Amino acid sequence: MDLRRELANWLAAGVRAALPDVPAPVFAVDRPKQAAHGDYATNVALALAKPARRNPRELAQAILAALPPSPLVERAEIAGAGFVNVFVTPAARQAVVRDVLAQRDAYGRGDALAGQRVMVEFVSANPTGPLHVGHGRQAALGDAIARLAEWQGAQVAREFYYNDAGQQIQNLAISVRARAKELLGESGEFPEDGYRGDYIVDIARAFLARHGHDLADIEAIRRFAVDELRKEQDRDLAAFGVRFDNYYLESSLYADGRVDATVRRLVESGRTYEHDGALWLRTTDYGDDKDRVMRKSDGGYTYFVPDVAYHVTKWERGFAKVINIQGADHHSTVMRVRAGLQAIGAGIPAGYPDYIIHKMVTVMRGGEEVKISKRAGSYVTLRDLIDEVGRDAVRFFLAMRRADTEFVFDIDLARSQSEENPVYYVQYAHARVASVLRQAGLAKESAIAAVRGSDLAPLTSPYEEALLRRIADFGVEIAAAAQGHAPHQVAFYLRELAGEFHSYYNAERFLVDDARVRGARLALALATGQVLANGLAVLGISAPDQM
Repeated sequence: MDLRRELANWLAAGVRAALPDVPAPVFAVDRPKQAAHGDYATNVALALAKPARRNPRELAQAILAALPPSPLVERAEIAGAGFVNVFVTPAARQAVVRDVLAQRDAYGRGDALAGQRVMVEFVSANPTGPLHVGHGRQAALGDAIARLAEWQGAQVAREFYYNDAGQQIQNLAISVRARAKELLGESGEFPEDGYRGDYIVDIARAFLARHGHDLADIEAIRRFAVDELRKEQDRDLAAFGVRFDNYYLESSLYADGRVDATVRRLVESGRTYEHDGALWLRTTDYGDDKDRVMRKSDGGYTYFVPDVAYHVTKWERGFAKVINIQGADHHSTVMRVRAGLQAIGAGIPAGYPDYIIHKMVTVMRGGEEVKISKRAGSYVTLRDLIDEVGRDAVRFFLAMRRADTEFVFDIDLARSQSEENPVYYVQYAHARVASVLRQAGLAKESAIAAVRGSDLAPLTSPYEEALLRRIADFGVEIAAAAQGHAPHQVAFYLRELAGEFHSYYNAERFLVDDARVRGARLALALATGQVLANGLAVLGISAPDQM
């Protein structure tokens, strides 16, 4: 039963009865901030005031008088300027336990995106070095956003775009060749903006072992280095529990002629012009502060041109909804890519694709910033963090803050076993549910079977009512997080749910002599554990039975 939807239908019936000639408004049914103000509150009378040309409190009174009886509602009251506070019956509040135990892993899923194909592009790291912490934040956010869309019924494709073309890749090849020459006892000129981590030496050594000492073919070195780094990145992502459905190579856009074709279409659109030997796109027609160069005077394309070509392929592949998770250094790309997609005239809507731009992560240990890793040479790698604190802690920490805020990753906190460590706090709540079952001598499946028909009427303490309300909100929280591409809302919800359960665990005994109370409390504990596990699954995090 969707209690919130049932109450909305009940209130709508009251509106139709009280005001048959006024179109039903859009109104909210939300949790009030204080439990004393009811289980739910609605602004329906305030929403009706203008079209009905009546005082909101008078309208609220008329609606209350016209409401049909409901077995779900204990009472309703008018508050403030015309809000209606609804108090549901204990039985209606307790029914969520049966819903959770019946739906299990499916509890909290919705259908807002049913039938839609959604692409989430994330990480998309240049194959020039190991993944750094920023890539890790993208991985945690992107995978969670993809999971949220799947929880709303979407068919989701996770895509990784490899920038395997351009000067950075050339610098990689030259760096590897220089290190290979050093390994052979020769002098090799190292590029000023080359890559200097220990991993370059490892790649150079592997190339010599595979291909011998002939270093004349720089293209062979490039291909080998890119392949080696792609394999390492894949291993790190596997260790992080992140998978991709497709890998798209930037180089293929050139090889397949897509970049040239995109430029031709833009020229044909009439939105380009020549100036100072360069080809420009009139991005000011789409809100940019100035027009942008597409093709430089030397004939090379600027970096946003292949991005436009790439996003045309996303549209042509049938992805009407695309979400890109990228670092703050891509902020300027957003306007240019969208302008190019609009100018090309392919029917792509304004605002395509959606962008989630995340800010930096600072890593701290012992109160001091950690800046480098021996292997990478100049930054902290994702693998460093996984090895330090474990996959679950890294994923939770990197997803628990809004993407557009800077974040300090405290290694000491992530390793601590205390209530200040949010992932430990949430996982410990799930482990406590499992410990209750062990004390009762019950396996999870047998426990669920044992309590499925239990009388839930004893669940009336403040601790129990708080848990019941929080559990009932899970589906709404997941839907809101999916709509806002906001995994941090799930992390926040889980911390609050865990807090409610820890308070309950510390205040009450579960395995009491009274069989009726015992059954009800075990059922509530099982439902809490299930919702904790479901929420952690959305973030790609395990729900341990022991800690």
